[in-house]
Amino acid sequence: MFEIRNITKTYGSGHTQVVALEDVSFSLGKGRLLAVLGPSGSGKTTLVSIIAGLLTPTSGDILVDGAAVHLRSSAEAARFRRTMVGLVFQEHHLVPYLTARDNLLLVPHLSGAASVADKARADRLLADFGLADRASHRPAMLSGGERQRVAIARALMNEPPIMLVDEPTASLDTARGEQVVELLKRQVHEREMTCIMVTHDPRMAEHADEEIRLLDGRLA
Repeated sequence: MFEIRNITKTYGSGHTQVVALEDVSFSLGKGRLLAVLGPSGSGKTTLVSIIAGLLTPTSGDILVDGAAVHLRSSAEAARFRRTMVGLVFQEHHLVPYLTARDNLLLVPHLSGAASVADKARADRLLADFGLADRASHRPAMLSGGERQRVAIARALMNEPPIMLVDEPTASLDTARGEQVVELLKRQVHEREMTCIMVTHDPRMAEHADEEIRLLDGRLA
């Protein structure tokens, strides 16, 4: 069980204070895909950044299976991301000079060296995502949908229990966007992960198991 409890994020103080998130709480079980909807500036990306340990909340807690996750230091946050979280951003952030396969293998390389098992896992993930014949292609040789699928496969390399996906379909047309979200949902169900997907598109949110809406930093 993943729980967000009374998360608040403010910037500045006094009359210049800006409230990015205010007292946001929700919980999500394993094998569930949650869509976080809201207009630009509603706090969606701030929320994902806090969960990933990229931002520190002003107050509130993040709990995994009832235990608080303390992300107050950069070292703790980095360890949490490396062991617990798979991140997928609106821009795929693939390394342009690496092949699709080597982009996946970059994950174990960051912790040391890629083993034979890591290489087999990368090949298996690419096959699962329909990219086996694209393994040796660099990002510039892939379509937008293929690049996003590589990014999701890369996020799964460390077998994370939590996936955070920020606007994964913003640069895709509706048909390709729905394919990516359905593929993500299938992976979440099969691997029993907890997944939070930020989107501004209600059509993409329809594919999620659950949905919440943010407006001006609050749950609407």
